[in-house]
Amino acid sequence: MSDIKTILLVEDNPQDEMLILRSLRKVNLANQVDVVRDGQQALDYLFREGEFAARSGPELPAVVLLDINLPRVNGLEVLEKLRADPRTDLLPVVILTSSDEERDRLRSYEQGANSFVRKPLDFTDFAEAVARLGVYWLATNIPPQG
Repeated sequence: MSDIKTILLVEDNPQDEMLILRSLRKVNLANQVDVVRDGQQALDYLFREGEFAARSGPELPAVVLLDINLPRVNGLEVLEKLRADPRTDLLPVVILTSSDEERDRLRSYEQGANSFVRKPLDFTDFAEAVARLGVYWLATNIPPQG
């Protein structure tokens, strides 16, 4: 079994994706970051369906960084489906979004998000926030077994 921990990044904004990947590489946490660009792709990836039916690698990522405003299936719907399935009900999910709406934050936690992080508008702050997320979820957090 490999010790490489995978991050699933669910992000439809190419600029945010590039910044997130650079920030993780900067702190040596970009061993494997898989990127999908909409909510349906995220579900297919996690449940190995559709275009990801033959996906190799770890069964589940160490953490999912999930945007709320996504095409096809929004992030909160993805989160709801993950929490409803015993295969993914304990999977760490961090909402990483530009939304600062209280209703989005409340609904994220009601749906079972492990964390809600607003994407800072400042480039440096954004990079630092992503780096801290990566270090915490990949190097500090101890997940449940199984």
